[in-house]
Amino acid sequence: MASFAMALPSKKEEESGLSSYYNNKTTIIQEARVFNESPISPRKCRALLTRIVYLLYVGETFGTQEATTLFFGTTKLFQHKDSALRQAVYLAIKELATTAEDVIMVTSSIMKDMQPNSEVIYRPNAIRALCRIVDPSMAQGVERFFKAAIVDRNPSISSAALVSAYHLFPAAKDVVKRWVNEAQEAVSSKSSPSFFGSGSGGGYLGFGASSQPSGPQTITSSSYVTQYHALGLLYLIRQQDRMAVTKMIQQLGGGKSGSGTTLKNPMALCMLIRYTAKVMEEDPNVQKSMLELLDGWLRHKSDMVNFEAARVICEMKDVSAPQLTKAISVLQLFLSSPKPVLKFAATRTLAALALSHPASVATCNVDLESLIADPNRSVATYAITTLLKTGNEASVDRLIKQITGFMSEISDEFKVIIVDAIRSLCLKFPTKHASMLTFLSGVLRDEGGYDFKRAVVEAMFDMIKFISDAKEQALSHLCEFIEDCEFTKLSVRILHLLGMEGPKSPQPAKYIRFIYNRVVLENATVRAAAVASLAKFGVNSIDSTLQNSISVLLKRCLDDVDDEVRDRAALYLKVFTEKPLADTYVKEESVFSLAALESKLVAYVKDPSAAAQPFDVSSIPKISRSQAAQDAARPSTLDTIGVPTSKKVSNSPPPPSAAEKQSAYAHQLAEVPEFASYGAVQNSSVTPTQLTESETEYQVTCVKHIFAEHVVFQYNVSNTLPDTVLENVSVIMQPQTEDNRLTEDFIILLPSLAASNSPSIVYVSFSKSEQYPLASFACTLKFVSKELDPSTGEPEEDGYDDEYQLEEIELSAPDYIIPNYVTFGAEWDRLRSAPSATETFALSAMESLKAACDSIIEVLNMEPLGGTEAPTSTSVHTLQLSGLVTGGGGKVIVRCRMTFSQGEGVTLELGVRAEKQEACDLVLAAVGG
Repeated sequence: MASFAMALPSKKEEESGLSSYYNNKTTIIQEARVFNESPISPRKCRALLTRIVYLLYVGETFGTQEATTLFFGTTKLFQHKDSALRQAVYLAIKELATTAEDVIMVTSSIMKDMQPNSEVIYRPNAIRALCRIVDPSMAQGVERFFKAAIVDRNPSISSAALVSAYHLFPAAKDVVKRWVNEAQEAVSSKSSPSFFGSGSGGGYLGFGASSQPSGPQTITSSSYVTQYHALGLLYLIRQQDRMAVTKMIQQLGGGKSGSGTTLKNPMALCMLIRYTAKVMEEDPNVQKSMLELLDGWLRHKSDMVNFEAARVICEMKDVSAPQLTKAISVLQLFLSSPKPVLKFAATRTLAALALSHPASVATCNVDLESLIADPNRSVATYAITTLLKTGNEASVDRLIKQITGFMSEISDEFKVIIVDAIRSLCLKFPTKHASMLTFLSGVLRDEGGYDFKRAVVEAMFDMIKFISDAKEQALSHLCEFIEDCEFTKLSVRILHLLGMEGPKSPQPAKYIRFIYNRVVLENATVRAAAVASLAKFGVNSIDSTLQNSISVLLKRCLDDVDDEVRDRAALYLKVFTEKPLADTYVKEESVFSLAALESKLVAYVKDPSAAAQPFDVSSIPKISRSQAAQDAARPSTLDTIGVPTSKKVSNSPPPPSAAEKQSAYAHQLAEVPEFASYGAVQNSSVTPTQLTESETEYQVTCVKHIFAEHVVFQYNVSNTLPDTVLENVSVIMQPQTEDNRLTEDFIILLPSLAASNSPSIVYVSFSKSEQYPLASFACTLKFVSKELDPSTGEPEEDGYDDEYQLEEIELSAPDYIIPNYVTFGAEWDRLRSAPSATETFALSAMESLKAACDSIIEVLNMEPLGGTEAPTSTSVHTLQLSGLVTGGGGKVIVRCRMTFSQGEGVTLELGVRAEKQEACDLVLAAVGG
């Protein structure tokens, strides 16, 4: 032990700099000559090996030459029989093996120590080192040793072999899969004795002992940790076979009571519970039988197993209140446990569950209230967060009073959780907004970091947005906050909100002082935001005196040292004098879709021929400001705040927007040389059309790409059969009508399609004879099917032609229309003299106005405006839609007046106004067809 302690410097050594010299890489490499001394000094060598391993553990790196020199210097120590030295040698070999060269040369020396008849303490070390050194191609040669070691009666040897097999699996899957019977035997072992045979006389790991060998000492192990390692390996081998995993869980589960299980190790049972959760998530059909197993594990003697089973039940998809009863009872017992870790685990799980099942969690409220004063503030935070979600309106004031007492004692991370819980509580009990707003304004004045202050500000933003009675008071608190706000981002956001909400208030003038103070006292970024906010007051206010006052303030900003501030002031002063400019730059409700704008600009810059014409901004779709803010918002929502992140929630990015998908498609098509002459893509389908059932052996989806003179159908084809390869894959498209609006140009075949390279793409190109052709096609997947030779993995020479019938594919109006946000009233009036059409339709199959709205939006692929997609009446409604027609078709606006009567369905009057007649005809054909 003394030699290992030498690597850990004392405080005195640190102060004197001895440690940095003692554990210096150069010094260690120079001292490596101790490995060549004769006779070998085990004590000196152990000390040096310890320092090498220590350096590697703290992140020091050795060059390839240095590592190789040390590695082979270390291997010279195999000639000495000292057990403690041999263990240190294996530790060093394991760490150096990844950097050194020619490490495979020591395989025979390591395998000598792995022999089954070798009752030495370092046999497990030898097994672990061999795993790092052995080449994947040699795995078959050591298979016999590993199989014997896995079923060895000594748990340390068995665990070493199992863990090594786990690490070997990615490189030698086929070999390790053959060890499944041995792994099964290890996981089912009834007893777990331990034979710590020592090659040295005594002491911990033989340190300080003589080098004379002694007999094995039998020590019975009660941890059964081998089962944990064996279960991990079994799952790794079987994870692709869901039926085998399900069978394994049922065999090891021990029946409904859980008492019949052969698993004695709590970690192994926890792992089995996690596998159970995964199976239940993938296959809902086995949920009932798996839930019975989980209920049995709730009564296990280990707290760890009880909690894991309760947590899995609480996180189950679509779990019902009766199913939660037993799990919540277990967690409730943990709440009164003297162990802080159990209390923390229970409160954390209940906090997450309270979002979806507050009534079920409410049974724990009495226990949770007793934890508010818990000395562990993490437990207290989760307890009060849960109470805020499960409590009733009467308890809000009392809880907020209790929270105020310990906010100063917890870290910012937990303060954010509390604030986010208050934020959701505001919307649950809007009548209690006064006390909650007082609490938020109080914590806003406290010391704290950016994340904490942002959480408080966003909570106030939500109160302003959703609780009209709280608006005035919340705005006042925010005005006071920006007087002494050290975070530029927050100041800018608050100034923007004041510009949006302030002019609508009864006394807009009272906010001007706070905003103008920012122009005088803050940095350039905040000053520019303050100028924009002042301008909104000037444009939107009906008080001419206020407008004049703001003009005076903006004129003072013309002398600002920052050009952005000066430019904004000059712009808005000009806007004040011309109403059309005000409507465009200040009052405009829509903004360009940034993803679509970027995609079009990239295509424009890359196309040399496009430079002859100015960039056409009219083809860029617009979205509402609220939608733009939603796209840019942080990922958390009111439904998921203030709770720990579940393991099922991935940290992957949000799904791409429609414009981002189209940008990706455009990039993909640009790499196909056959489409180089087609020009830029005008539009692509946002959602691929499914042409097969999801359970079939061949799965096909279709994406339609519209060019100026061509239409390209992209078929994404997947082959789910692992032992079959498809060659010369194509899709044959047969038009359903005889009119030649579309002429097939060519098909880009798939030479080969296996399960490993699925999905892959087949392209079919058509030329258009008119601008907006509508058509329907019968589709057939054609290919040559070949079996894979199981021994070589290569397809057999002989195959047979086959075909697979797909669903029909349609080219319709939504393929030419892009949703586009506008202000309906202004745009409808602007297009008064433009091409228009009005027709009446009887939609007798529609059972409600909401169903009719959903159907029309889907058929036309247009943007619903002003919330008209949700009818407020059951008998009369007007749906307003807007879109952009590709290929220069311009804007199209649709007004759908609908009436509904029981038995007759919906009567629809469709009014269309567009910049071009072709757009009107396209909309009418879509609804009429």
